[in-house]
Amino acid sequence: MPLVAPQISGDVVPQTQDWTNRLMGKTIGDENSVTTFAMSDLPENTRIIPEGQPAALDFQENSISPGSKSKVKSSIQRALRTQLCTTYPLLTPYIDEVVPKKEQLDAMKIPERVTLYLINGEPVFFQHMTDPLLPHLKLVHRFPQAFPRIRIDRGAIRFVLSGATLMAPGITSDGGRLPGDDGEEWGAAGEHLEKGAPVVVAAEGKEEACAVGLLTVGTKEVEEVGKGPVVEEAHFLGDGLWRLNTE
Repeated sequence: MPLVAPQISGDVVPQTQDWTNRLMGKTIGDENSVTTFAMSDLPENTRIIPEGQPAALDFQENSISPGSKSKVKSSIQRALRTQLCTTYPLLTPYIDEVVPKKEQLDAMKIPERVTLYLINGEPVFFQHMTDPLLPHLKLVHRFPQAFPRIRIDRGAIRFVLSGATLMAPGITSDGGRLPGDDGEEWGAAGEHLEKGAPVVVAAEGKEEACAVGLLTVGTKEVEEVGKGPVVEEAHFLGDGLWRLNTE
């Protein structure tokens, strides 16, 4: 399901596959001065991102072709370790397990201008250009206590696993959880998270997290307002990044 935004430009073609090829990964601000299309021209399986809202990385295809792999210099590896601890303070006690000083960190280029970082062939985190480093779900499953989290109710699970933007009702319901609910288990050790912060999405009744993304609004506002988009997913269980062969 491609991510597109209203008012961008592109070739108008009737075939859905052609639409997919042309619109995949488009975001607000892209310029392609050919023909401006209307929302009504888009195929039904296309999700519209409201103007001004950030668009997620498009890993929704079941497979991603692995790109070139290179060794990360030790100086850059040290800088990445520091950046990880700054972005995720709860990860600090485990950083030597996540990115050991004496282990080689590799970088793999994948679509959407994303760099995936690997230790011994195992994905640990990824980064879109200069955006925040985000943990791969396999790393989150190893260290679930090391990342800020919110929880969705059972009814929201199928939407999250289809790559849809996470909406407030799925979090503010009885099955959802925000910082302040159940002590320090949610948020960042119980603290509220700001707009733009990375967040892991857990699910009611499930042991392992199902998605990673960025908050489009602070969790305090979610608690107070209770409606609207909350998390723009960057990675979820079963997407192309999850299935990527990194060997």
